[in-house]
Amino acid sequence: METVLLERKQGVSYIHLNRPDSFNALNSDMLQELLEVVKSVEENEDKVIILTGKGKAFCAGGDINMMKDFKEKVFFDDVMDTIDEIALRLYTMPKIIVSTVNGSAAGLGLSLALTADYVIAHQEAKLGMLFLGVGLVPDGGGHFWLEQRIGTHQAKQFIWSMKQVQGKEAKMFGLVDILTDGDALDHAKGLLDKLFHSPIQSMLHTKKVFRSTKIEVLKEYLAQEKHAQWELGKTHDHQEGVSAFLEKRKPLFKGE
Repeated sequence: METVLLERKQGVSYIHLNRPDSFNALNSDMLQELLEVVKSVEENEDKVIILTGKGKAFCAGGDINMMKDFKEKVFFDDVMDTIDEIALRLYTMPKIIVSTVNGSAAGLGLSLALTADYVIAHQEAKLGMLFLGVGLVPDGGGHFWLEQRIGTHQAKQFIWSMKQVQGKEAKMFGLVDILTDGDALDHAKGLLDKLFHSPIQSMLHTKKVFRSTKIEVLKEYLAQEKHAQWELGKTHDHQEGVSAFLEKRKPLFKGE
């Protein structure tokens, strides 16, 4: 089964995360597929991208089973470099990006959703970073996207809280731009109509102006996140967090 699907319709590239049985959790193969799809979209003429998830969730984050293999440095580097390249390519893409969040957007899944210019979410969607639950820090540029949207202090508090916020609170918080009581992907149709009756080239130039001063900042965040994940992957708390998740119990962290 293809874990990432690309569909093109009327000037829009739809990128569908397609592991519904795993709530679209991202494993190494899926991340590689996502990168290849992003590269493909980068080269086409569509001016709008929609990121969405098949099934009941947008994306539950990084696959916990993948993390069990992070002790292997070559594997770790390959996965993290793929994540970083996806984030950078989406950030520098000269297109309008829309993410449509139904169900959960957690961890790396939330980082991916926040790469968008517009986040559309169902009012009962749940958004959270949740990396702390397995003794790690946000990656995929998670620190960067949160800082851009809610500021450094609020971002820090949100990461530390391990909280999942529902749609209405997420919108008040600044994580969501458009809230809907229906399917988020269906709701995107109204935004698409507005975008295609707008001077998109002007919008893209505004995006470029903001982006141009922040690319190196994002790269530094990604490098710091990668370094932190490698160091934290060797800690007791990370190993305990992963074990507790797999065993469906509360972790017993020791701060070491």
